Amino acid sequence: MNRKKIYFASDFHLGSPNIIESRIREKKIISWLNLIEKDAKAIYLLGDVFDFWFEYQKVVPKGFVRILGKLAQLCDNGIEIHYILGNHDMWMNGYLEEEIGLKIHYEEFIINENNQQIFIGHGDGLGKGDYSYKLLKKIFSSSICKWLFSRLHPNFGINLGQKWSSTSRLNENEKTSPNKEILVGYCQEQQKKNPVDYYIFGHRHLPLNIKIDERCQYINLGDWISNFTYAVYCDEKIELKKFPK
Repeated sequence: MNRKKIYFASDFHLGSPNIIESRIREKKIISWLNLIEKDAKAIYLLGDVFDFWFEYQKVVPKGFVRILGKLAQLCDNGIEIHYILGNHDMWMNGYLEEEIGLKIHYEEFIINENNQQIFIGHGDGLGKGDYSYKLLKKIFSSSICKWLFSRLHPNFGINLGQKWSSTSRLNENEKTSPNKEILVGYCQEQQKKNPVDYYIFGHRHLPLNIKIDERCQYINLGDWISNFTYAVYCDEKIELKKFPK
């Protein structure tokens, strides 16, 4: 089996807006995973796979058995699956690593393929401005906040988290012109300090492929709510694609 491609996807937001619509989307994502497993060397999930996720010490959110089972099968078959935490699923506590086999990442990082550098992350809280969100994220991701939230009964805590997630998602896909995209500015600044070949982010829910300089492209993965887009790295190139073709 010739597994040489690397796949990137983000913002599935499973669990939203209701069980019926989420289940339809979940099955579509699994169809995509079934398609790519024959040639995938690695899969990078760049956050917000779930619309809300919190792991209590003995409890994880109800549902998602289909995609979790599929991801476990892919890991068991030797496909590396990396999961970068997003702003909707930042509260992990070891379950997806130990039970499913995912490799969890808490912040942005660079991967090297064929002498090319690919900078990847969820995309939230990067760039200039949005200081209120950055402060809120710092508070929410703290061990103290996680400990306090874990004191809530799961029936109340998860319901509260789901309501918060539905409101925080409203402005994530607000359209702007490319020169006003915060992440474009972030890539331009980063490129001056530590040049790479590609930046790949999620979070914005907008499929984007923007040239940063002569060497570098910024790709936003869009989402699986309305766009069903993903990226694939093969033969030293990254393409943004739509499922189904």
